[in-house]
Amino acid sequence: MTVRPQSRTRSGFSLAVAALTLTLGVSATVTPASAATSAATSAAVTSAGAKPTVVLVHGAFADASGFNELITRLQGAGFPVIAPANPLRDVAGDAAYVSSVLDTIPGPIILVGHSYGGIVITNAARGHDNVKALVYLGAFAPDKGESALKLAGQFPGSELGHALLARDYKLPDGTVAGTDGYITAEKFREVFAADLPAYRTRAMAATQRPGSATGLSDGSGEPAWKNIPSWYLIPTQDKVIPPAAQRFMAKRAGSTVKEIRSSHVVMTSHPDAAAAVVLSAYAATR
Repeated sequence: MTVRPQSRTRSGFSLAVAALTLTLGVSATVTPASAATSAATSAAVTSAGAKPTVVLVHGAFADASGFNELITRLQGAGFPVIAPANPLRDVAGDAAYVSSVLDTIPGPIILVGHSYGGIVITNAARGHDNVKALVYLGAFAPDKGESALKLAGQFPGSELGHALLARDYKLPDGTVAGTDGYITAEKFREVFAADLPAYRTRAMAATQRPGSATGLSDGSGEPAWKNIPSWYLIPTQDKVIPPAAQRFMAKRAGSTVKEIRSSHVVMTSHPDAAAAVVLSAYAATR
């Protein structure tokens, strides 16, 4: 489903996606008119010059390693990739950190966020004219003043609240400095990554990075999606961010949308689909 059609023609877009798909080796819903046409388009894409840097921003209860399979595919297609560690402390500070990473990249950027990382990219992209596209992978795309907890609870279907374990962290003098939320080991696979094997989700649960209560409840700033085109991959089996909430956010942002049967960690369980969305954003904005 495409919420907002892009400026290029359908046939031109189809050829571009087909060529990029051949380069990456993933399936797509677009079929090339002929092998000769696809080969010619692929050659044109290859000769187009340096590709944008793809910056991947993870969310809470995870780290950048969740992007590993996606990174392999993007690097194989010739994209420089950076997946910085999201501090996961508060929206303004996390966005400022990612913005400082963007400051170091001179060329065009495709900025990708998963889960809470979507809130971070929505804020971090402001003021960066070289950010050509925002890609939301099972992510929050908030408007001004909205928080992760508000958006997750706005539509039925999130099971995150039933799975969270709160832990205070203290300063040396015993003062409580804040509260972190973890997904309990018992609920982690069911809520966060039901389509991954259990041995893998046990490791993910053990190494998860918590989301701070502050970050998850902080209101977002002015959204960059008002000025930057966006793409959205919605996992229809998401038990963290209800699919209905994601459809609402994607429609409001005017995103180009793709849906797939997946758990919340769509970039991990379906890296080909995630890569195809990034490539679609590249084809439409280069």
